Amino acid sequence: MRTDERGLTYGGGWLDRAGDRRADPDWIAARLAEPGSVLVPLWRDRCLVAADRTPVRVDVAAAAELLAAAGQTVFLGLDAGTAVFAVDLSPSTEAAALALAGAVETVDVRAVVGGLEPADAAVQAYARGLLHWHRGQRYCGGCGAATEARDGGHSRFCTGCDRLTFPRIEPAVIVLVQAPDAPDRCLLARHGGARSDSWSTLAGFVEVGESLEDAVRREMAEEAGVTVTDLAYQGSQAWPFPAGLMVAFRATATSEEVRVDGEELVEARWFTRAELRARVAQGRPLGRIDSIDRHLLGTWLAAGD
Repeated sequence: MRTDERGLTYGGGWLDRAGDRRADPDWIAARLAEPGSVLVPLWRDRCLVAADRTPVRVDVAAAAELLAAAGQTVFLGLDAGTAVFAVDLSPSTEAAALALAGAVETVDVRAVVGGLEPADAAVQAYARGLLHWHRGQRYCGGCGAATEARDGGHSRFCTGCDRLTFPRIEPAVIVLVQAPDAPDRCLLARHGGARSDSWSTLAGFVEVGESLEDAVRREMAEEAGVTVTDLAYQGSQAWPFPAGLMVAFRATATSEEVRVDGEELVEARWFTRAELRARVAQGRPLGRIDSIDRHLLGTWLAAGD
């Protein structure tokens, strides 16, 4: 059963990204000057929150000082016709950023997403990922000249060699591996540095020249010594920390032999559904609250006794 992306954190974003209009600087400027347009302020990748720990939103009509202090302002999209922008207050001190935004605290986006609707979390993470990219692309990787934002902040143009760059996505695969024989079991691993009883599905980045399926087979073999077959796509999840895309699969191992690499993984073992349900009953989480691995494990549990 594939994952319903509407239930995934950072998925189901509702913004119209207006790809056919954001290349017009006059249109962007008009939206930024339009009363009612909304600003999403961040500070050094951190979310600015109100006393109830919800992300702060600022009406552009009351944001002259905030915009003047911004290191970068980018257009995110339209929400039922209302323009939404992300504003990077990283050049300011934390205290100054809080005052400018009318916020009480800065927090990691992942610390507050549990209290947000998935689509709201998607906007917050989208803003974080795009602003992070801009801070790392102020100079051209080809000639070293300064770059400037274009297309409402969705590309950067080199002032030296005219090179145009776009935000890059770093795809990774995340896999629930099933045992080849009865009883039904799935393979979970413990990563180096993780708590002694912290288990998760296996994952890894896609390398140059690989398909997603190639990456699944290579990562499972490298990290856990497992050969897999019957790969089945389960869904995907935006993971802009800073630029990831998690692509989820199920696969079946050809044998029960496991051999961890001793570096990324220090231990791996097979779990029955009964064992995982017992962990849940004891209050032990199955995967991160905001990650697609939680859904991989949840749907696998729901698929059998």
